[in-house]
Amino acid sequence: MPRPRVLAPARVRPAVRAAVVAALLAPLAACSSSASTGAPDTEVKPSADDRPVTVTVTPKGQRVPAGEPVRVTASGGRLISVTVTDAEGHRLAGKVAADGRSWVSDRKAVPGTAYTVKAETRPEGGTTKTTKTSKTTKTTTSAFTTAPADKVNKVDWRPGTGTTVGVAQPISLVFDHPVKNRAEVEKQLKVTTSNGTEGSWGWIRDWSGRDRVDWRPKAYWKPGTEVTLNAELNGTDSGAAGGWFVRDYTTAFTIGAEQIVKVDLDSHRLTLVRDGETVRRIPVSGGTPGGDKRSWRGTAVLMAKEGTINMNSETVGLADAYNKMVDYSMRLTWSGMYAHAAPWNARWFGNSNQSSGCIGMSDANAAWFYGQVRPGDPFEITGKDTKGVVAPGNGFGAWNLSWTEWQQKSALR
Repeated sequence: MPRPRVLAPARVRPAVRAAVVAALLAPLAACSSSASTGAPDTEVKPSADDRPVTVTVTPKGQRVPAGEPVRVTASGGRLISVTVTDAEGHRLAGKVAADGRSWVSDRKAVPGTAYTVKAETRPEGGTTKTTKTSKTTKTTTSAFTTAPADKVNKVDWRPGTGTTVGVAQPISLVFDHPVKNRAEVEKQLKVTTSNGTEGSWGWIRDWSGRDRVDWRPKAYWKPGTEVTLNAELNGTDSGAAGGWFVRDYTTAFTIGAEQIVKVDLDSHRLTLVRDGETVRRIPVSGGTPGGDKRSWRGTAVLMAKEGTINMNSETVGLADAYNKMVDYSMRLTWSGMYAHAAPWNARWFGNSNQSSGCIGMSDANAAWFYGQVRPGDPFEITGKDTKGVVAPGNGFGAWNLSWTEWQQKSALR
């Protein structure tokens, strides 16, 4: 019986053995800690899209000084938009710079106001919102308050809005307190006209002693001109002892027909000229020659039609007092020169100047004339014996300066 054949042990090649061992160990490696791999750590740096954008707002804090624009800057990214609002929802407008790094308000921060600043940004490597790969923009919010004004400067202005005025009417602003920062104030006064009228601001002393700035055209206005003043003064400092402006002012008016009143004190005649045509000549009596009762000469402007008023010579510094009610009174100067009805001087009309400085005429002529003229009409007064030319601040006497002289009174020249 043959003996069973004994098989020799199989030989395993080294390469096969290594593969088997690796296959057996593979599951164990998958469950082991990553530290066991022996590979060195690699630092993962954030992309430009992930870095925060730093937004800086000035001014900042509580009760900061007013009178400066709000400035917003961004580093590490770009500004998309900026909104600055006060507690009442009013906005300070402004524009983001072309490089997206900064924003500055057009107007200044005003006193006693709380502001909220919202800045929308995107990171340095971010893309625009409209692309599929855009990064979400972020909004940064901050706040500050300005200190209240220790003194407020107010304005009295002429002419009133919606009025129709004569061809010599200036825009006139009189201030409650002194204005030292005249150039800064003048920069905030914007005059627009429907026909590009040339004009200039001029700083003068009002008859009341207060600071005043007037805007007059180079020549009389053209009839029909529409005029708008925007005095964007809110947040402007008047300077030492003047205080802050805490509001804006605006007025809009229209120029009426060209009416010029020519007063010849030597011939004792008043002539109304409308659009170059003589409408009527009126005999008058002007101020008494040789003393304080003389009339002013030069160009005066009808300031107001005051109707029936009480006139008392003591209020204008005349010793021999009179005190009477006067009809159809039309104010020409702050110092007390009027055109009006003066029936008590009837015998002098057209013959002699015997008034206390005013231009007097009969009741009938005064009633007619009163109905024809309007504030802003110029009175061009001539005569040999007068007490001088109407000063710029005595009513609206700016027309008694040459155009060059008037321009020199601007704080921006």
